[in-house]
Amino acid sequence: MGDHTDYNQGFVLPMAIDLECVVASTPREDEEVLARSVDLPGDEAFAAYVTGVVSALAERGRAPVGIDAVVSSTVPAGSGLSSSAALEVSLALALCDAGGLELAPRELALACQAAEQRATGVPSGVMDQLAAVAGRAGCALLIDCRSLEWDEVALPKELEVVVVHSGVPRTLAGSAYAERRAECERFAEALGVASLRDVTRGQALGHARARHVVAENERVHETAAALRAADLERVGRLFSESHASLRDDYEVSTAELDTLVAALEAAGALGARLTGAGFGGAVVVACTRGLGAEIAAAATARYRSETGREPQTWLVQAVDGAGRVE
Repeated sequence: MGDHTDYNQGFVLPMAIDLECVVASTPREDEEVLARSVDLPGDEAFAAYVTGVVSALAERGRAPVGIDAVVSSTVPAGSGLSSSAALEVSLALALCDAGGLELAPRELALACQAAEQRATGVPSGVMDQLAAVAGRAGCALLIDCRSLEWDEVALPKELEVVVVHSGVPRTLAGSAYAERRAECERFAEALGVASLRDVTRGQALGHARARHVVAENERVHETAAALRAADLERVGRLFSESHASLRDDYEVSTAELDTLVAALEAAGALGARLTGAGFGGAVVVACTRGLGAEIAAAATARYRSETGREPQTWLVQAVDGAGRVE
């Protein structure tokens, strides 16, 4: 919960899931960083992310120790599941290890955010990177994107989280992401406040983007409270309200995402919403435990029939964030 609130210094509620990017690396005797992707050989975007991470860490004092690295990821690209953040964080940890640099979680996340912005030219927020660094098993993270402080929110055992990819890839570089952020910044400036975090409901009424951000910040806190109370019906309702807001006020949904959300809710999901920035990618679904696979199967069959798209489903768990694999 909390899409498009992070760069407005608001609140977010992500969780690290059990899909992963793994970097196997060894130090070199020179300063060359040679990284190869098993999944995306020769991909120019991959090279840009590597270069971005190397430069961001150099600015934070990393010794210029080279590495040979092989990268493999089960996080689907273009899905809204933070595949780029997974790459940045895992690569940054490998580079820090080789270069003898220790960074606090917040500083590591900020370095990876800077790398993302350099690689893509998109003024993205820090939620994805911080979730990848600080995730905790069985928990979501309630993050204040102004202070970068967070609380762990235990997920109720009765809740099952499902992710379904719409089959429509998402690319932020070609989307209206930067335009949305600029709209928010202009409105905040017009009101004389630092960000939309500081805008009231009354001030936001006539501005659709601000209306989403203000309401989404409230939904983040309400969802955290509902999770703590194990109120699954309320969690589902908030998911559905969030998707409607992203669709109508922030205008970052697509026909396919809307069709998929509707199919999931009709199949018995407690609620569903697009995840990530939108413009394609995946939806995240709240289900009663034990029903996720059945609901996803029924919904994806209907979605496939209505759109001709090929969806993909994962039953996911909240896990610890990135670290060394022995």
